Amino acid sequence: MRLTLCQLYPEHLSIYADRGNVLVLRRRCEWRGIELVERPLRLGDEPDPDAADLYLLGGGQDRDQVLVADDLQRHRDALHEAVAGGAALLAVCGGYQLAGHRYLGHRGDEIPGIGLLDLVTEAGDQRMIGNVLLESDLDERPRTIVGFENHAGRTILGGAAKPLGRVLAGHGNDGESGFEGAVSGNVVGTYVHGPLLPKNPWLADWLITRALARRHGAVDLAPLEDSLERRAHDSAAAAARRG
Repeated sequence: MRLTLCQLYPEHLSIYADRGNVLVLRRRCEWRGIELVERPLRLGDEPDPDAADLYLLGGGQDRDQVLVADDLQRHRDALHEAVAGGAALLAVCGGYQLAGHRYLGHRGDEIPGIGLLDLVTEAGDQRMIGNVLLESDLDERPRTIVGFENHAGRTILGGAAKPLGRVLAGHGNDGESGFEGAVSGNVVGTYVHGPLLPKNPWLADWLITRALARRHGAVDLAPLEDSLERRAHDSAAAAARRG
């Protein structure tokens, strides 16, 4: 089997170790005999709804988000078509904000999003920084997600998006709702990075399974020996609980 992965704007939206997420996806595919082909999307590339099975929209500094926002609008329809056709997408931090409808700045400035997630983000006065621990039922059973958050944006979900998880430690979407991230079909958005997937391999496998289903139908992934990943996860969870 082959899985095509598209990292959007890797030179601009990869500030929070998003290459680590790419590496985890590659290794977990290779260990199972699945060929992973990388097809990055860069500024000026032409839209193609059939380009990939799995998309990564990473984090970047404010100036980089502004830089790619207009170009990303050219791909809006293609990305919606890809997701409707079964592709999966992971959006992290700044990419999470761009996956929503819009980001509203302090001075009334607005950065348009692509509307894959029903949410709006507003600039806040204080940054929310630290280790984070979530409880999620994305995998149809209780799971935990660990990582690091560093954002000033306050993200408010609309009715068409469900939270990725309930905050057990940390701030989450807005520091008040008790929820973090958003999910709509095969699209997952979150502020959790550091990077996200090495300490949460079950989430990497969820993305791989959903992405493979686009061209191969339902796939049961062979289990992997994840003792090292579990230790890393447990250590990060303990750090989050200590505050």
